[in-house]
Formats: sequence, structure tokens, C-alpha cells
Amino acid sequence: MSLDFGPTQTLGFAVLVLYIGMFLISRLRFLSDNNIPVPVVGGFLFALVASLLLGQFGMRFGFDMTMKEPMMLAFFSCVGLGADMRMLSTGGKQLLLFIVACLLYLIIQDGIGLMTAVSLDMHPLVGLLSGSITLSGGHATGAAYAQQFHDSSNIAGAMELAMAVATFGLILGGIIGGPVAGRLIKKHNIPLPHKAADEHGVVLQHDDSEYAPVDEDNFLLSFFYVLLCIIFGKIISVWFAENVMTLPDIFWCMFVGVIIRNTTIHYRLPSAHQPSVDLIGNISLSLFLVMALMSLNLWGMISIAGPLLVLLGTQLVGMVIFSSYITWRIMGRDYNAAIIAGGHCGFGLGATPTAVANMSALTKRFGPAPQAFIVVPLMGAFFIDLLNAIVIQVYLTLPIFGLGN
Repeated sequence: MSLDFGPTQTLGFAVLVLYIGMFLISRLRFLSDNNIPVPVVGGFLFALVASLLLGQFGMRFGFDMTMKEPMMLAFFSCVGLGADMRMLSTGGKQLLLFIVACLLYLIIQDGIGLMTAVSLDMHPLVGLLSGSITLSGGHATGAAYAQQFHDSSNIAGAMELAMAVATFGLILGGIIGGPVAGRLIKKHNIPLPHKAADEHGVVLQHDDSEYAPVDEDNFLLSFFYVLLCIIFGKIISVWFAENVMTLPDIFWCMFVGVIIRNTTIHYRLPSAHQPSVDLIGNISLSLFLVMALMSLNLWGMISIAGPLLVLLGTQLVGMVIFSSYITWRIMGRDYNAAIIAGGHCGFGLGATPTAVANMSALTKRFGPAPQAFIVVPLMGAFFIDLLNAIVIQVYLTLPIFGLGN
């Protein structure tokens, strides 16, 4: 039996699942105390129920995910539209520090995967598949390398393993980020933003109209700017891929947003209304994440549950330790560093939207962290894929993989 939903029905179902997540968080103190994002709670619960219905009764949900990519692009467009260059200039040092932290972790992440795979008497390439290829790289990178490893080394089930690791990494990244950052804040008694105003010099003066209450006019203008970011971001992405190199669409949408934001400020043109931009971004992020989780087939992963549990367990421990001690220290041991550590859990095991969802849940409870929302999305949109590709290629030159030069 199959229940198929069109794009509008899928979107409505996603909103319903979000409300279920909100209800659970409001009723279960464990979820709220550990800052678990609403989309992760609702999306994972639905994926679990849907997988049980599929496995036990053959009932399959078919969703049209046409709206998933536009939601992701809208979110990153909003990140760009909220990026004042004056704020970006103060975050340059932190971006460099975060690049160092992420590079170190990519190396460690693949090392953990390699050692775990060898200890389980599995092919060493499985270690890379359960490392940065799928966890920091995501489903697309995992699928590409799984096919390559299957063709070159005849690794059975490589694609299934890659998809399973990427899937559960997405869930785990959304679960542990909040507790890690919350523990750092409480353990070190970190002053919250309202107790340490202007500590990093990122609180800037703005036109009061930019922060006026949301109304029809300022919301419509902000929504128009978001659409411009998506339209021109995809045009630039296609041209750049054909003539220079391929970069993710999210990077270009965010780039166009930064240009619009700072051009309108500099030339005193009608600028995006920040509360409207935040509203659009939060809704887009929540819908994207919940749709991504709704489509997971957890039942199909039972056959590799044993090795998967060990591979993911070691990576989970590694991520918690690294973010709690290394990322936290490198980024400055302050409130902003704690929020970034929570974000690092999100895309170190899952994806950039998961990282931002973690940080959104944390800042909603503890207070704003503007630099974190610049540094982490920039890292996820551009630098992480480049660094990951370099680390993977260096590992593949090791004799243990038997791939030659």
C-alpha cells in the first residue's frame, strides 16, 4: 500500500510534523533542556513511525520533495541578507580559526573511521565511507565515493552503508549539538549575551526601520530579495560551473544575499527588513530539515545495524570530545565558541542546516551569537567541501588502501 503526496500536500504534512515536534518539546523536559531542534524531533519521530509501518504492514509514504531544495536555498539566502560587512570584518579571525578546527577534525574523523573499520576486520575504505566522506560530506559526497569504491575495490553494500551513515549522522548531529553547547555554557559559567554586551564588538548601529515590526510591506520586500538571491544565485552557479569550477548553489545564493544587503546599506536603498528575513530563514530551515528527515527509510538499514552502530558510535564519541575540548578552545572559550561548538556537531556529523538548527535552538534559549551565524554557514557552504576533498585524497594515497598512485 502506498500513500503518495504531491508537493503542496508534502509541504502541509511537513508543517504538521513540525507542530508535533513543538508539542513533544513543550511536554518532554528532556528535549527542551538539551536544546534539541524542533525539526529533528518531529522529523525523526515521523521517520521512525513510517519505517515501522513499512516494515510491518508494507505501508509506504511517497512524498514529492520539489520544495526541499528551494527551502534550503531560501535559508542560505537569508543568511547572506543578514550579513552586514561590518560584522563580517569582525568575524574574519574566527572564520580562520574555525577552518583550522574543521581541518583538524576531518583528519581525526577519517582516522577514527579507518581504525574502527580495521578493528572490525572490514575493508579500510569502509572506514573512509564512515568518516568524513559521509559525515562531513553528506549524502551526495557519500554516493559519489561509494560508487567509486564499489567499482575500484568491489566493496559490497558500499552505497547502502554510505547512505545509512549519512542518514544517521544527520540525526545524531541534530541531537548532540544542543547538549554539548549547553554543557559548556553551564560548566564554565559563561556570561550570556545580555550580561556581556558588545564583548566581541559585533553589536552595530542600524536604521530603526530595519528592525520595525513585521508588516505586509517590509515582509514582501524581504521575500522579493530572497527570491532574487535564489534566481541569480542559481544563474551564477551554472555559469561558474561551466567556466571556472563547481561550487554549491547555497554558496552563491548566500553571496548574492551579502551583495544585496551591503549595497542597499551603502547606497541608502530600501534594505531587507531583518525580522522578516529571520522569519523567512527560520521557517525555510525548519521545513527543509523536517522534509529531509521525513523521507528517511530507517527500516531498510536494519541489515547493517551491527557494524553501523559501532562505526557511528566511535564517530559520535570523537565528535563530542573534539567539539567540547578542541573546537571550544580554538574558538576562544566564550559564549560564541560554545554556540559554534554546538554547530560543529551539526555539520561534523550531519549537514550545515543541522548545524544552524542547533545554533538556532541554543540562541533562542541563551541569547544571540551573530558571529556564529556567519562563521558556520560560510564554512559549510564553501570551505568544508574543499578541505574534505583534500583530506580524503591524502588518505587514499596511503598503502593500506591499495589504490596505487
